[in-house]
Amino acid sequence: MIFLQAFIHSIKLPNKKAMFQLNRIGMDITIVYLFILLFLVSIPSLIERLTATSGPGADMGLFFLLIYFFIFYYLPLNIIVLIVLSAVAYIGSAIARLMQRKLRYSIIWKMTAYTTTIPAIIYTITALLVHENDAILWLFMIYILVMLVLIISVYPKRKKRNQ
Repeated sequence: MIFLQAFIHSIKLPNKKAMFQLNRIGMDITIVYLFILLFLVSIPSLIERLTATSGPGADMGLFFLLIYFFIFYYLPLNIIVLIVLSAVAYIGSAIARLMQRKLRYSIIWKMTAYTTTIPAIIYTITALLVHENDAILWLFMIYILVMLVLIISVYPKRKKRNQ
């Protein structure tokens, strides 16, 4: 149920109410949500691998093919996405500092993870219907950065301390 709520709120971003609802969700739920989202993104590649008649893994049984897919596609995909999300969140924390907003890195990371929902759904649908072009990932990166700036701008500015 919490994953469905996270999904619904992440689609509504940068809505202020949705953003604050997502902030209340724990980081553990966010990570599991991201893993589920990445599994959905990898479904077209899994289908392609299962229906391949030639190439690596075409002669393997279903069980070994699933293990092969998990080890050599799904796990590296998760690692790469986590690294990229961390880098984007780091950029977001620099943007928050420039905009003088009260934000911690963990909140920015969480919001960055939730902004990937719409690009992930679009990528999955296009990959199922047509052969996807990985150049679209750059458009998704721009979308995520724009959404991140919009999300950061909702948070209040830092109060200047009188000394």
